Amino acid sequence: MRIIIGENYDEISKKAALIVAAQVILQPDCVLGLATGSTPLGLYRELIAMYQRGEVDFSKVTTFNLDEYYPITPDHPQSYHYFMYQNLFNHINVQPENIHLPNGTAEPVEAECSNYERMIAAAGGIDLQVLGIGVNGHIGFNEPNPYLHARTHLTDLKEETIKVNSRFFQSEAEVPRQALTMGIGTILKARRILLLASGENKAQAIKKTVQGLVTTECPASFLQTHPDVTLLLDREAAALLG
Repeated sequence: MRIIIGENYDEISKKAALIVAAQVILQPDCVLGLATGSTPLGLYRELIAMYQRGEVDFSKVTTFNLDEYYPITPDHPQSYHYFMYQNLFNHINVQPENIHLPNGTAEPVEAECSNYERMIAAAGGIDLQVLGIGVNGHIGFNEPNPYLHARTHLTDLKEETIKVNSRFFQSEAEVPRQALTMGIGTILKARRILLLASGENKAQAIKKTVQGLVTTECPASFLQTHPDVTLLLDREAAALLG
């Protein structure tokens, strides 16, 4: 596990963009696993700027997103489908047929999860997976639990996660109580993993991820078992690391 500490959010966003862009430049037809939420916004802004300057070409890239609320329609302003198009896909030349997100209205949901796994496998697996981390140590929407699902699945969101994510909605009551998410096993099958964390509210989760036991009570701790993980942290997120 490599740990890179930047001074602030802007610095880690720029470093993350260089890592992702290098993956695309060296492997134009790579498969990227992408995350949503506030943490990767800076990364996506930097990638858009690099594309606009002609420094990177996404035309052969395939993408798979980590997760999506359930139930939620793609055109809902708080869906991750909407988020990705507004903050990245509409501004780069990734081909629409190469973009994959879990379907937040799928029925039966079990079939959607199985199909998502099949599509990832058919694409050859994920070359570089981008992750954020929740204050409770979740990655994707794999919440702390006595057990964790290995593959893409429907999960119940913890009240803590619902409360944190309510800042994106009109009220906490509007936040969906479930989500579709890649499982821990799916994430760990990625060839490379890049996790970004910013802010003092992530410091405890980062300490458990890096220095704690590998436990389902901190899903991100399973990254310790992966051979190629890079953590990009600002000073505040790294504050508790010894």
